Amino acid sequence: MGASTAQVRYQDNRHSGDLIMIAGPTAVGKSEVALSLARIINGEIISVDSMQVYRGLDIGTAKPSAEERRRVSHHLLDILDLTESFDAAQFVTRAHQAVQEIRARGRVPILCGGTGLYFRAFLGGLGETPASDPVMRQELESIPLPLLLQELAARDLETYRRTDRQNPRRIIRALEVIRLTGRPFSAQRALWQTADSRSSADLKSQTLFSAWWFYRPVEELRRRIDDRVTEMFQRGLVAETEGLLLKGLSENRTAMQALGYRQVVEHLQGHRNLQETVQLVKTRTRQFAKKQVTWFRRQPEFEFFPIPASSNCEVLAQSIADNHKARLVSAISVQAVEGYGTLGRV
Repeated sequence: MGASTAQVRYQDNRHSGDLIMIAGPTAVGKSEVALSLARIINGEIISVDSMQVYRGLDIGTAKPSAEERRRVSHHLLDILDLTESFDAAQFVTRAHQAVQEIRARGRVPILCGGTGLYFRAFLGGLGETPASDPVMRQELESIPLPLLLQELAARDLETYRRTDRQNPRRIIRALEVIRLTGRPFSAQRALWQTADSRSSADLKSQTLFSAWWFYRPVEELRRRIDDRVTEMFQRGLVAETEGLLLKGLSENRTAMQALGYRQVVEHLQGHRNLQETVQLVKTRTRQFAKKQVTWFRRQPEFEFFPIPASSNCEVLAQSIADNHKARLVSAISVQAVEGYGTLGRV
């Protein structure tokens, strides 16, 4: 006895398979629905999160528990030590590899997370963006942020105006590209986006996918964020951060951008007390969620999926499974669709 394998075999050879993408702001409930969906359609989850790739960043990134990972296979979790770097290009390579492996087992890949850049890179590619230069990156990381901003404003005013100037990682990457190529980052970005459009069209011709971004009313999402942050501190975020500092957390500028950890490090350095730190993490997380909502609203590949206040993750997952099945049936000729999206079939 066991769940249906939910395998769909295509007669139309243009399609190499199907996949589902679930995105949205932090604390909206993506992971819970993805877990239920994976059981319903016999899927495996690929994490689309720039911080969950690091071993040890568990509580602060709301990483799936060992029990959840036992029930459903997860990919791109705990693949790097804190001393290693990670970027969108590496994500795309590893994610596509995971998709192929999951399909080879007759299962459905479910990409789930909130890192919008990774979703965009997966769907559209990275165009001709140059690879990171470790020596130049180290040099830029040693320069104070105000000086980096001055250089960016002087060399590419458009990028300076559009970029989050509180995010050193993005400032450094823009300057790295400018220094490597000798051209404004904004001018090259337009060329990459043109190439991305062609790559996205190629992906759509080969894969039938459903892409959803979850949304909750502002006040409800705010409450969920506050509750999550409170729970993280109760579970031991401070102690976890202390242990990570011994393993090199402060040396990894990417990992130090993770919400919660940077603020706790500042608390441990004496910049603010614990109560103030908890409140600051809640504020920063709400601000980050607002930016995520704004970003996903602008992505044409993703469909808006409002979550009712009294929602049940099993019901939501079944709704997505049914919708995706209907798309499969209407888009291509299929064989053996019976049993897709059901639980408990032999």
